[in-house]
Amino acid sequence: MKTLYSLRRFYPVETLFNGTLALAGRDQETTGFAWWAGNARLINLSGKLLGDHVAHAGLIVFWGGAMNLFEVAHFVPEKPMYEQGLILLPHLATLGWGVGPGGEVIDTFPYFVSEVLHLISSAVLGFSGIYHALLGPETLEESFPFFDYVWKDRNKMTTILGIHLIVLGIGAFLLVFKALYFGGVYDTWAPGGGDVRKITNLTLSPSIIFGYLLKSPFGGEGWIVSVDDLEDIIGGHVWLGSICILGGIWHILTKPFAWARRALVWSGEAYLSYSLAAISVFGFIACCFVWFNNTAYPSEFYGPTGPEASQAQAFTFLVRDQHLGANVGSAQGPTGLGKYLMRSPTGEIIFGGETMRFWDLRAPWLEPLRGPDGLDLSRLKKDIQPWQERRSAEYMTHAPLGSLNSVGGVATEINAVNYISPRKEDYNILFQTASPAL
Repeated sequence: MKTLYSLRRFYPVETLFNGTLALAGRDQETTGFAWWAGNARLINLSGKLLGDHVAHAGLIVFWGGAMNLFEVAHFVPEKPMYEQGLILLPHLATLGWGVGPGGEVIDTFPYFVSEVLHLISSAVLGFSGIYHALLGPETLEESFPFFDYVWKDRNKMTTILGIHLIVLGIGAFLLVFKALYFGGVYDTWAPGGGDVRKITNLTLSPSIIFGYLLKSPFGGEGWIVSVDDLEDIIGGHVWLGSICILGGIWHILTKPFAWARRALVWSGEAYLSYSLAAISVFGFIACCFVWFNNTAYPSEFYGPTGPEASQAQAFTFLVRDQHLGANVGSAQGPTGLGKYLMRSPTGEIIFGGETMRFWDLRAPWLEPLRGPDGLDLSRLKKDIQPWQERRSAEYMTHAPLGSLNSVGGVATEINAVNYISPRKEDYNILFQTASPAL
C-alpha cells in the first residue's frame, strides 16, 4: 500500500508547547512544530495549507473593499485626492475610473462598484478558506491528484512556478486591455492638464522598452523610473505579460536543468525565502517609482514629487514677480547668479536658486514652456496658462516632506501644516515592507 507523502516526517523541532491546546494531528508531536509556528504545522497537509492561503487572500481582498468603502464615504470632491489621506482611490483614478479633464473626479460610482466587488469576493474567498481549513481533505493527493504537490518534487514545483507566471502575465495584459479597449487610462501628459484617453500607438520596440533597463540609475538617466510616456508603460506591459506567459508555459513543459537542481534548495521554507526576496526587490523599485515618477503615479492624485514641488515654488514666484514687472531673464540673485533663470551643467536654461539641483525635472505643467535649449524665455513671458499657474501654486505647498508622525509640507501655506503626501505614505509603506522581506 502506498504511504502518503504527507504522513512522512523528516525533521523534529524542539519547542515548549502546551499539548492541551493542540488539534488532533496538528500538535508538536505529530508535526514537529509548536502552535506558534503557524502554517509550518501544515507543511505536509496540502489541503489545510490551501485553506489558509485562500482565507488569507480573503482577508486581503476584504481590506481592499472595506478601505475603499471608507475612502469613498469620506471623499470630498472639491479637494485634491492627495490632501485627503487616500491610498486606494488614487490607484482607481489612475486607471481612468471616475475622472475627467485635469484629474477632476466626476463620478464616484465606479469606486462604489469596486468596493462591492471586493467585499463580495472576500466573502467567497473567506468561506472557501474556512471550508478547506476545517472541512476539506487534509491532503490533496488522494482526492485531487492534479493539485497535489511535494515540496521536494522539483518538476512539480517548476510547474507551479509556471502557473504563477501565467497568472502574472494575464494580470499585465488586463492593464493593456483597459488602456486599449475599455475606456483608457489617465494620462497626466494630455494637453491642457491631463485627461483619460485610450492608448492607440503602443511602444513595442525592444530597443526602447529594454533600453530603460540599460539606463544609469543616477542623475538625469533614472533607469526604468525615468519612463514618462504612457505608450512606453503600456507597451512594456505587453512585453512583460508575453514574457511571463511564455516563461510560464516553458516552466510547465520542461524540467529543471541539472545546475538548477544542484544550486537551489528545494523545500517549502526555501520557496518562501525566494518569494520574500522577490517582494523586497520589487518593493524597493516601487519605492523609487512612487517617489520620483509622475506618469505612472500622476501628481493630480498622489501629489507632487519632491523635485516637482521645488520647481513649482520657483515657477510660482517667477510668475508673481513677472506680473509685478520684473525682468525674469536678466534679474540677478544675491550670489550674482540668475535669480529666476540660469544655465544647467548641460547648458539648458533652468530655474535659478535652490531648485537648480532639480534642473532635470520633467513635469506636464512645465514641459510646454520648454524649447530646444531648456526653458524658453519668450514662452515664459507670453504663453503661461492659468491652469499652469494654479497647479504650480498648489504643488508648491504640498511637497512630500516630513514623516508619517510629523508635520509635512512646506512652510509657505498655513492651511497645509498637517498635510502628509500620499507619495511619502506609500514610500514608507513600501520601504517598511521591503526591508523586513529582504
